[in-house]
Amino acid sequence: MQEVATYYFNKEEPNKSCLLSLRTIILEQHSGITETLKWGTPCFSFKNKMLCFLAVTKKTGIPYILFVEGKYLNDPELETGNRKRMKSLAIDPLKDIPKQRIQQILNTALNVYQYKK
Repeated sequence: MQEVATYYFNKEEPNKSCLLSLRTIILEQHSGITETLKWGTPCFSFKNKMLCFLAVTKKTGIPYILFVEGKYLNDPELETGNRKRMKSLAIDPLKDIPKQRIQQILNTALNVYQYKK
């Protein structure tokens, strides 16, 4: 857990506060969500399967949530980029976090794991 905490606290504001808020939103979505550090970034899992990651784009410095099973999420705000499986949601750290929107997307993502074998 120390490594995960270090990830957040090594970020500069406003990204640090934004990422910590996103972390709280994700963990509060379901009691079965756990957090680890994979590939140097926070990874959230559900039923021992990767659900999403929190990261910051190298190019723009904007935080984002990367949904592992994004191909199953039909949401116009999610970006595919050059990925086939994953989709991301960029979060502007200078604006209010769209908590309800994130919760809706997370709920849909959790439902994917309920029906996916």
